[in-house]
Amino acid sequence: MAGYRTSTAVVVILCHVLVLNASFQSALVLNMANILRNNYCFPENLIGMQEAIQQAISSGEILHISDRKTLAAVLTAGVQGALNDPRLTVSYEPNYVPITQPALSSLPTDQLIRLIRNSVKLEVMDNNIGYLRIDRIIGKETAAKLGRLLHDNIWNKVVHTSSMIFDLRFSTAGELSGVPYIISYFSEPHPPLLIDMIYDRPTNTTKELWTMPTLLGDRYGKRKDLIILTSKRTMGAAEAVAYILKHMNRAIIVGERSAGGSVKVEKLKIGDSDFYITVPVAKSVNPVTGQSWEVSGVLPSVSVNPKEAVLKAKTLLAVRRTIPKAVKSISDIIKRFYSFREKVPILLKHLVTTDFFTVISEEDLAAKLNYELQSISEDPRLIITATKQPPVIIRDGPEPHLTSDEQPYPVDKVFKVHLLTGNTGYLRFDKFPEASVLLRLESHITRKVWEPIKDTENLVIDLRYNTGGSSDALPVLLSYLYDTSLSIHLFTIYNSIQNTTTELHTLSSIQGPSYGSRRGVYVLTSYDTAAAGEEFAYLIQSLHRGTVIGEITSGTLLHSRSFHVEDTDIVITVPVINFIDNNGECWLGGGVVPDAIVLAEDSIEQAHEIIEFHKNIQHLVQIVGELLEKHYAIPEIAAKISQVLYLKWTDGLYRSVVDYESLASQLTVDLQETSNDHRLHVFYCETEPESLNEIPKIPSPDEVSHIIDAVFKTDVLPGNVGYLRLNMMPDIEVMQAISQQFIKLVWNKLLNSDVLVIDMRFNTGGYSTAIPLLCTYFFDAEPLRHLYTVFDHSTSTKTEVKTLSHILGQRYDSRKDLYILTSHMTGSAAEVFTRTMKDLKRATVIGEPTIGGSLSSGIYQIENSILYASIPNQVIMSPVTGKVWSLSGVEPHVVAQATDALNVTQRIIAARRQKKDSGS
Repeated sequence: MAGYRTSTAVVVILCHVLVLNASFQSALVLNMANILRNNYCFPENLIGMQEAIQQAISSGEILHISDRKTLAAVLTAGVQGALNDPRLTVSYEPNYVPITQPALSSLPTDQLIRLIRNSVKLEVMDNNIGYLRIDRIIGKETAAKLGRLLHDNIWNKVVHTSSMIFDLRFSTAGELSGVPYIISYFSEPHPPLLIDMIYDRPTNTTKELWTMPTLLGDRYGKRKDLIILTSKRTMGAAEAVAYILKHMNRAIIVGERSAGGSVKVEKLKIGDSDFYITVPVAKSVNPVTGQSWEVSGVLPSVSVNPKEAVLKAKTLLAVRRTIPKAVKSISDIIKRFYSFREKVPILLKHLVTTDFFTVISEEDLAAKLNYELQSISEDPRLIITATKQPPVIIRDGPEPHLTSDEQPYPVDKVFKVHLLTGNTGYLRFDKFPEASVLLRLESHITRKVWEPIKDTENLVIDLRYNTGGSSDALPVLLSYLYDTSLSIHLFTIYNSIQNTTTELHTLSSIQGPSYGSRRGVYVLTSYDTAAAGEEFAYLIQSLHRGTVIGEITSGTLLHSRSFHVEDTDIVITVPVINFIDNNGECWLGGGVVPDAIVLAEDSIEQAHEIIEFHKNIQHLVQIVGELLEKHYAIPEIAAKISQVLYLKWTDGLYRSVVDYESLASQLTVDLQETSNDHRLHVFYCETEPESLNEIPKIPSPDEVSHIIDAVFKTDVLPGNVGYLRLNMMPDIEVMQAISQQFIKLVWNKLLNSDVLVIDMRFNTGGYSTAIPLLCTYFFDAEPLRHLYTVFDHSTSTKTEVKTLSHILGQRYDSRKDLYILTSHMTGSAAEVFTRTMKDLKRATVIGEPTIGGSLSSGIYQIENSILYASIPNQVIMSPVTGKVWSLSGVEPHVVAQATDALNVTQRIIAARRQKKDSGS
């Protein structure tokens, strides 16, 4: 704590000063220390003071200061600097006579009335704004003495106003006992609120200030707006009022930071000298903030020159008067137009209960409403802003209808068609026509657009310069990209204004040749692609009909309406139409992210590369299925996966794949989703990967100790509990190479323990070949125990794994308890060991379920590509049930957080030992 260091520093400063002689100095310093210790309201800052004083006095390092006022100044600087409290001052005043002010309540009533009349001003301003200026906060005795008079002549004249300006700019005196009265008038009677705590050091007592359940007259309550004006002259009890109401979220403070006064400060004489020390003897602690207005003052919510504070307060109140009406207007707009109908009740309820206390401007109100509504709706299309500009009304306006007198529709200019290399068609249009135009001119468009590209192998649709147009053209254009014999659900439109839901399907009656469902479609986008152009790209992705290449689109949100909130500069933009894809997902805009992100100018070149890559995907997917059927350890699952992969390819789910990396990622997702086997995955590698079955390197004699230190951690815990942490599963040949050192440095330390805990929480696996050896140490020599059976699908062989008849060193007594700790990281060979010991009832498993799998895997190249498949090719069967182990992991006997597993185990060991000792 900083207090210890600072108090030591100040004492050193104090004690290195001499006035006349050392004995006088010592007495002065000791008396000051006693005064501080008994009266200073922050006693925690004085820790270690006495010891530091004695050390400083005995050091003999003394400065000779002959002038007493200079000494007082030095002492003041030392105390203030060390304790960081400017209220602590030392003065030399030989002629000082204490003056005791008479208690205000003791004055005659007529004198009190005159005093209060001079310190209170009130007025009812325009718009029924009450103005109350109080220059002195009276205490509870005075309030009780003049209660009815104060109520009838002051409070009753402003209590019924619509809002209030409470002016404390000139309040420089007052009594804290009056604070609860004022706060209570601006709060509710129930429940009572703890508003302040006053700690008095001389009596070492804390007084709590609470709001009052009963008052004379009506309360102002907590709903009507209250603005408190402050200045740098505002001090003492007035600061307490401002600070409390601010942090109760009851008042907005306007003006300057207040003076930073004190609850109670006393000037105390230092011993028999003419030196005095001014000490704050009491402090305020706010129960909400844990801090106080003392010294630092009350920081205003709105900083303004005090002379302009009243005008600023009127402006703020004008803004705040608009809040209920603005919120009501926004609620009505949402209720009438918002397209997510199921979210409307939640939004309206939230608006009713939202606290707008902190709002001091229209910008604040717009920002708060925008944040609140988007947080609840999770809809970025619902936008509230404050702007002087008129709202931009975003509508899907129809193009002018053509008549016989108008020019023919410029098909050649709207649609640009030609052939690219590799028999790839190219179609560009920069605006979506209205559907009626497309259907009326269908024969002409068929001849100019679809006929020239009908025999191409792939089609590039260029939307890089497309800024939108009519969304009702989407079904027409998309219908040409499917077989006419199919009815494909494209998307659904919900219109909140009409309260209608419309499902859009492909059209079966198109005149021209359809491009069909099988050939590749590649859509080019840019940052300029907007509105209906984005919707087309979005649908191409969601329907798995093509590949999107280029830049992220503009994120222009269609189907919204913008409304000015009456009598404000606030604009609310509300989505009135939901655009729902065939997966039931509503597109919320924000831009379409291409499958291949490249610069728009590079997108055609990238499209050619992806077209070439896509030619091999079907074959690669087929090879993966064949590898699974040949090697995967569970044949029935392998057959299922192979079928799923083929169906996903035919359904177009691999059209979003644009390179080997994304193909590997997509294949891995599909394999793991179908098999629930997280160890089954595909990866790409430019160089041939190291085989998982590579023969481990046999360590040299110099490496043995390093291996043992890395793999094994041992300890003997209280209660003679052995602890063995196994960080990985070593290979049998490595174990044989390190066996002598293992017995000496690891195993012999644990043999004589009463109980053994094996920690597998950090063991992600390794080699399974040493598992029989490790298990053997925990079973009797005879009979040999069947641990598990391994079935290798690649070779169709079964191998029974048993304990060994001979091992180096002694076995761990099979009658002793064994515990294994696990976590969600425990995997592979570590799981095999754990599951085996659990199956054979040799160990109690405590911790988290393990990762699952516990199969050996082989690495297989996918054709001649840079793709490789990691395929578990073995299953392990239980020696008890004869069934294949589940891939879901080992379920502990006692489930516990991995971080707490050892503690839980120790408690279980202690409980079992106690039970055994008691003979239960």
